[in-house]
Amino acid sequence: MKILISNQSELPIYAQIKEQIKEQILNGLIPEGTTLPSIRQIAKELGVSVITTTRAYNDLESEGFIASMQGKGSIVLSRENNMIKEQYLKRIEDGLITAIDTARYIKLSSEELIEMLENLLKER
Repeated sequence: MKILISNQSELPIYAQIKEQIKEQILNGLIPEGTTLPSIRQIAKELGVSVITTTRAYNDLESEGFIASMQGKGSIVLSRENNMIKEQYLKRIEDGLITAIDTARYIKLSSEELIEMLENLLKER
């Protein structure tokens, strides 16, 4: 697991930690069932307070990405989890909105856009 903290970022440090872990989970870099490093270990590696990493882990848990188990640490939940699935659906929606906006900008018809999508689906 790789986390980079930027002092120039507008995001607070806990949010940077949370977002980077979340992205790695969504991208499959941290597979389901993986036990994350302890809160203390992350804090030590990043040179931040335990309170900061605790907040990041608590947010990840409340958003359904991880589950904390007493004595076992924090484990990445399954992609079948409704909260994580909702994040994937949001990503798809955002990508489709971008595609629609771009298509409208170049005056591509709905039919042409749908045909592009269908061709891409067949190729994959």
